[in-house]
Amino acid sequence: MSFSQGLSGLNAASKDLEVIGNNVANANTYGAKSSRAEFADVYAAALNGAGTNSIGIGVDLASVSQQFTQGNVTTTGNPMDLAINGSGFFQVSDGATTEFTRNGQFSIDKDGFIVNNQKQKLIGYPANAAGVIQSGQGGPIQLPTAGITPSATTKISLEMNLNAASATTLPASGPQINFADATTYNNATSQTVYDAKGQSVALTYYFQKAGTDSWNVYVAANGTSVLDNGATPPVPTPVTTITFPANGGAPTAPAAPVAVNIPATTNAAGAATLAIAGVLLNLSGATQYGAPFGITSQTQDGFASGQLTSVNVQSDGVLMAQYSNGQSKPAGQLELADFRNPQGLTPLGGNAWSQSYTSGAPVFGAPGNGNLGVLQAGALEESNVDLTGELVNMITAQRVYQANAQTIKTQDQVLQTLVNLR
Repeated sequence: MSFSQGLSGLNAASKDLEVIGNNVANANTYGAKSSRAEFADVYAAALNGAGTNSIGIGVDLASVSQQFTQGNVTTTGNPMDLAINGSGFFQVSDGATTEFTRNGQFSIDKDGFIVNNQKQKLIGYPANAAGVIQSGQGGPIQLPTAGITPSATTKISLEMNLNAASATTLPASGPQINFADATTYNNATSQTVYDAKGQSVALTYYFQKAGTDSWNVYVAANGTSVLDNGATPPVPTPVTTITFPANGGAPTAPAAPVAVNIPATTNAAGAATLAIAGVLLNLSGATQYGAPFGITSQTQDGFASGQLTSVNVQSDGVLMAQYSNGQSKPAGQLELADFRNPQGLTPLGGNAWSQSYTSGAPVFGAPGNGNLGVLQAGALEESNVDLTGELVNMITAQRVYQANAQTIKTQDQVLQTLVNLR
């Protein structure tokens, strides 16, 4: 008689309960993946290979495989919490080894590196000073601490309507315009531009109807005309004249953006501003219809210096740095890794796995590329453990254990009966 079947069944049920217990214990572990005990029957073969009515000698634990299904994504409100929606793993490194994880609980250390709870650094692509991602070989991501340098204005664009019903305000004689006399022009608007130091320069545009379908445009920087006749005292002259077709649509002149040279001036705070040469003024969006004057769009490409205020992670893994001057630029991009056989990864604990021969080599890429999932900032991926299912499995494993114990008890009774024969 053999107790091996029942004994192997007890061992298998015990292992099954251990796997179930580990799943239940990690039901609230972010990024954890449930495991499944997989069993195989055991047979003893005859030496000559004969025998078709072999009785099995029990069961064996063939494998404990992890199930890399997607866990629920729950929002946390912490901008450095990251969840992968789809395939892929975060890469974290201690400088010597690289591990892979689905747990997106990250923070920023004193040196500006993005790290997990084990103080391993998150891997990604850096960005240069201009905010261009340097894709290729990944490395630890370090967030910037310096502010953004200012940029002088090079382009200005105005989109507006000049009232076709307005009266002509070009004086018949004398100075063409007097900025202090509103009767010498029809409309005015202002805009802030920036010099090479990031200092603001207040531009004022004056629009003067010179005749039917013709408007003179004057520009003053901090109250000083950017263009004059060179006389003493200087008399402002227009930087351009807008000519409209008879239907008041897009201007026929100027045909291209007008270069405006903004002189050095003194701003409202008393500081000297630098000259800004060759600023291109685009007026192609102007119209002349029988409607009140109005500016519908006003843009310029300069900005002052600014300090870093926050960093947001985009769905494609780009770390977008936000600055106090309203500007933003990429500070890096996270790199994900994927495997052909994730179940072949070696679990290391701490919500991490390492590459193995059976998992294959990792495939790297930015989130959203190829088969890689996208990121969701301010969220975490919950464990994929189905707690209800695990409790049902626990009951089943318990009954299997009891049944195998009963087979051993029965074998013992049969053996006892045999021993008592006389």
